[in-house]
Amino acid sequence: MLLQEFMKITVQVKGEVIKGIAILVTAILISLFAIFLATGLINKTYATGRSGEQLIGSKAPEFVANGINAKSVSLSNHRGSPIILNFWASWCPPCRDETPHFEKVSRLYAEKDVVVIGINVQDDLTNANEYIKEFDVTFSNGMDMNGRIMVDYGVTGLPVTFFLDREGMIIGTWVGSIGERSLETRAEALENGSFQDLYGLDRNKNGFRSLD
Repeated sequence: MLLQEFMKITVQVKGEVIKGIAILVTAILISLFAIFLATGLINKTYATGRSGEQLIGSKAPEFVANGINAKSVSLSNHRGSPIILNFWASWCPPCRDETPHFEKVSRLYAEKDVVVIGINVQDDLTNANEYIKEFDVTFSNGMDMNGRIMVDYGVTGLPVTFFLDREGMIIGTWVGSIGERSLETRAEALENGSFQDLYGLDRNKNGFRSLD
């Protein structure tokens, strides 16, 4: 009887230990993934610098995301308009540098047809909402809770910005925090149809871009 009880307790203890180890490993993997996204651009690794580049010249993957400051966010809501698509997170320091520039461009082109869309990557809604309020963001932003949109676009670090023409083709990317001047000139080129004349298929030739 005592032996049976001892074996039962031993099995229970082993089960709890295994469960604890599994939880710990999962937490470590999630943390490492977040660190990779947040610091990849600082390290300027080849993979991060080429984030999303494979899609240049291709049709932008469609998506429907729950909105942070809108009912829902999708590319199909803006067919025929050039789109600037920015991936960001509240815990991403370079994102904080560029968000005001996206808001400025969004307001400058409010009466035209260049559309700015933000995609929040694996954040929680509370932090995302606080970020939107902090920077007084008025353009549409969606939540990518499960990371599917990020994967579809080949995003391996933050921030990353995609430039889409009126046909929904990805004609340029910017990896890293984009400067005000660089963003405004590209928005103007999208508006007047001169983007490819000015930038070709706009690739990150050096694998990474600084603010300007």
